[in-house]
Amino acid sequence: MKQAHFIVQGKGGVGKSLIASMLAQYLTDFSGSVISCFDTDPVNPTFSRYQALNVETINILNEQNDINKREFDTLVERLLSDDDGVAVVDNGAATFIPLMSYFMENDLVSLLAESGVEIIFHVPLYGGDAFEDTLKGLSTTLKRLSSSVVVWLNHNQNKIVFNNVANFTDTKIYKGFATQILGIVELKQHNAETFGVDIKEMTQRHLTVAEVKANADKRWKLTEIQRINLFYKDICEQLHQIPLFAESTTE
Repeated sequence: MKQAHFIVQGKGGVGKSLIASMLAQYLTDFSGSVISCFDTDPVNPTFSRYQALNVETINILNEQNDINKREFDTLVERLLSDDDGVAVVDNGAATFIPLMSYFMENDLVSLLAESGVEIIFHVPLYGGDAFEDTLKGLSTTLKRLSSSVVVWLNHNQNKIVFNNVANFTDTKIYKGFATQILGIVELKQHNAETFGVDIKEMTQRHLTVAEVKANADKRWKLTEIQRINLFYKDICEQLHQIPLFAESTTE
């Protein structure tokens, strides 16, 4: 594979699986590559429930809550051996620290880079009480791993308020790691009674945007489909500004 995207965060319930699904759909639609999806969350493997994305579950945690090195070694070998394609890996909060340690211990970023595989970490920040925890997760990723990072600002449930500054680009962490941060994507705060309900329905049913638009079970109203399409289109337009694989523009 030419590229592997890891969605990581030490705090649960902050939108990792939503980000993984949106990213996998975006890369499927615009990268021109074969997309392989993996779920390594041993506690809540939500990503694996997106049947349309053909997500493979990888149990990387052993009984001692350490990385099952044989299982993760197998995943790494697949990233190294496949000639073409892109991987999207959704990692659970429970395996965040073990995964960081595994990457550092084996210097995996360098190993994969030398073998022609670019690693990109996607880290969500979340508003409200979870903000400080997610900021710590971002800091850990940036400090421990010398790899490109895409920061996802998830305002969907709670608008993120930065301490004493207006924007993420004004924060100390951004200024300290600007060369490492490949880009920023914002999941904007929409009307809870319209967009919020529709997005929740889509994620709870583990549907892709394409499945919503196809509306095979006739459960979606035209206005609901339009809102889901606008939500996805906004994400795509932001991802187009980041040097990933896509060169196209949204429809």
